[in-house]
Formats: sequence, structure tokens, C-alpha cells
Amino acid sequence: MHINIQSAISLKKYNTFGIEEIATNFIEITDPIQLLSAFEAGIFEKDFLTLGGGSNILFTKPYQGYIIKINIKGIQATTLKQDIFITASAGEIWNDLVWYCINNNYNGLENMALIPGTVGASPVQNIGAYGTELMNIFYSCVAFDTLEGVFRIFHNEDCKFSYRDSIFKSEQKGRYIIIEVTYKLDTLPSINTTYGAISKELENRNITNPTIRDIAEVVSAIRVEKLPDPSTVGNAGSFFKNPIISLEQYNKLKELFPNIISFNMPNNQIKLAAGWLIEQCEWKGKVVGQAGVWKNQALVLINIHSATGNEIFELSSKIINDVYQKFNVKLEREVNIF
Repeated sequence: MHINIQSAISLKKYNTFGIEEIATNFIEITDPIQLLSAFEAGIFEKDFLTLGGGSNILFTKPYQGYIIKINIKGIQATTLKQDIFITASAGEIWNDLVWYCINNNYNGLENMALIPGTVGASPVQNIGAYGTELMNIFYSCVAFDTLEGVFRIFHNEDCKFSYRDSIFKSEQKGRYIIIEVTYKLDTLPSINTTYGAISKELENRNITNPTIRDIAEVVSAIRVEKLPDPSTVGNAGSFFKNPIISLEQYNKLKELFPNIISFNMPNNQIKLAAGWLIEQCEWKGKVVGQAGVWKNQALVLINIHSATGNEIFELSSKIINDVYQKFNVKLEREVNIF
């Protein structure tokens, strides 16, 4: 199948930060067979970057290789007793999939409403929000192996999921291009209100027996309140991961900072709220040149008007340094830097 290679394409509309950089070569994939054509043409022997919704990326310079923009569409559902298997193509908008499931009373995605990005990116960093992680509902995915030119199936255990991580982000980073994902959902509702903000918002709305639609609407409202709309303020959502530390280190921090926000994790580990750490370093709402920290959520870095990727990167470095100096905790960027 023919592939159309475009030259010198602006990447501004392909990243939610709205950073103006140029791609030397740009290929849009609307059919998986085009990946075979690209392989046969030797594209994957050169530098390439797979792009979904561009919601987890920061460009700091022109991209000299090939941008592979995945725009494959389609959603289908298969029922097996009370289980529903939803297969969505990689180019589908994640939030569209969430609402497709809610409208069909398929339970499991509602706590992840309004997460930006596409379906294909969802397993890469094991997306999650408000008490739910993708790994809990992921069944399998089909991915194209750019080294061997074949399609492979990955089941849940193959993906080595952990907090905001997977085989696609770590040991096999860049090798596979995900073309579709299958999620195992349930027709029996199992409402998850473990996250405090959800319970509080439900209470504010006088909802005592929430449906999955109620959960999705509440989660969406919380996100809109905390996070800027990328169509008006360039951002990539949470820029930093919530750091995970040992119980021993946490106990020392707790003595120094009694109000520190934390969450228990397996194996005597503690997850800290990165936003709280950043806020304590007085970065919330600060502006440096054309880059800034969002006034309602310190985890979010923003492009105020016409920031360069380097301005945003340098701001993130200053924040990482300040948090380390104050808490002896090293923040990691969740956003991919190119």
C-alpha cells in the first residue's frame, strides 16, 4: 500500500503543548498495511518517532527523522457472558472510547474520562487516574515490530505493567507501534469512588448511588477545574510522575513535613504527590518567560503564548532541582522529551 511522505511539516498542531517545530519527514498511517510498506521502504532503519495525540511529548528541536502519525480508526465490541471485549484502533481519541463504553453501559473506563491522547498511547505508559490504572482492564494489543516487520500480539502479562510504565516505554521503547488495543470490561457495574475528590464531588451533587456515567461526569468536572484545556493553553497534562520512595525515607520526611501527602504502595513503598512537593517549593502559578506552572495544579507546565520547548524543559529542570534540594526526592518527567 502506498505511503505518502510529506516534507518540512509544522508539528505545532500535532502536540498539545503547541510547540512550533518542524518534522523533516512526516507519514500519516491510516491502515496497518502501510506500516509494512514503510518497513519495506527502509523507513524504520532510520530515526523515527511514533505520534498519537501528541499529549505526552515536548519537542525541543526540529525532528530530523520520520514522524509516524498513527490515525487508524475503529471500535468494536464482543460479548462473552458478562465480559465485554472492546477493541479500539490506535488512532481513536481516548475520551471518545471512554464515552462509547459509558453509552453502552460497559464498566471500567469511567474513572479515566478526559485523559488526553489516543488509544494507542494508553498501554505505553499504563495511563491512570482517580484510583484506576489501564493495566486493570487491559487484555491485549496488536503491535507492529519495526525491527522484524511483523505484527505481534501482547497480552497483559507480556507488557510488564507498573506505575506509568510498560515494556513499550522501557526495555522495548520505540521498537513497537501499537495499532489496536483490546480491553476486558464488565457489564456488571463496579463503581470506584476510592479517590477522595470523587466522593466529595458526588456528595456536592447529592448523588448517593452513582452510575458509571455519574463517575465519568464527576471525573471530567474535576479535571476541567484542575487542568487547562490544551486548545486554549498549551500543556501535556501532568508533566511529572508522582515519585515512589521507601517507607524509611517517607518516615524521615513525615517528621520534617507532617502534612506531606502520600499513598501506600505494595512492598513497603510510598507514593508522594508530586504536585504537593512542587507547591511547597512555591512554583504553583509562577511564570518564567513564556513558560509557566498552572495556577490550579502544580503538576502541569504550560505554554503561555509562544514558549519554545527548551523554555519549558528548563523550567522543569529548575522545579526538579528545587524539589530535590528541599525534600531529597528526585522528580521524573512523565512527558517524553525530543
